[in-house]
Amino acid sequence: MADRVSSLAGHYPRGRHGFDGQAGVILCDMPDLMLQQVSAWPETLAQVGTEAARAVGRVTAPGPGQASTGNAGALLRVEPLKWWLYGTTLANLSPDEGCLLDLSHARTHVRVSGSDAATCLNRHLPVDLRDGTCPVGSVVSTALHHVAVALWRSEHGFELFLPRGFALTCWEVLFETAEQFGVEVV
Repeated sequence: MADRVSSLAGHYPRGRHGFDGQAGVILCDMPDLMLQQVSAWPETLAQVGTEAARAVGRVTAPGPGQASTGNAGALLRVEPLKWWLYGTTLANLSPDEGCLLDLSHARTHVRVSGSDAATCLNRHLPVDLRDGTCPVGSVVSTALHHVAVALWRSEHGFELFLPRGFALTCWEVLFETAEQFGVEVV
């Protein structure tokens, strides 16, 4: 298997940037992404959802726009007939049930956290990221700087899954915006 190297590797300075005080935004290029798309047919949705949920250590699959985390990873409902398995994979799925697609090399995972993370992201995302409308466990398909991205609000912050070919440009936009809040790159 080929080594997973982030498309951002070597393109960003670690440390604090912006003002001298506390960083309001923390940016992290998350290494070793393991992301598998699980697609079902309309008539096999419940069955495939149950199999995908078991892969992360859950009993049931999350509904549209939701994620659930288990002991082996997370399951994100990204479309009506699709989930993303994060941190684990399904070994096999019958073509009669659905199909599997490895997205690990096609996406770059960036975590945006800190006290000003939602405000920073809302400079670019047309999504209400306040706690009441986008609580932990929410999954949103949106656009960042005209690039289609998936956003998952995890317990650690906002998880962005960026297309590999646009990840560096999106990172630069996020970094420049985050500097006004004070940014730390970890």
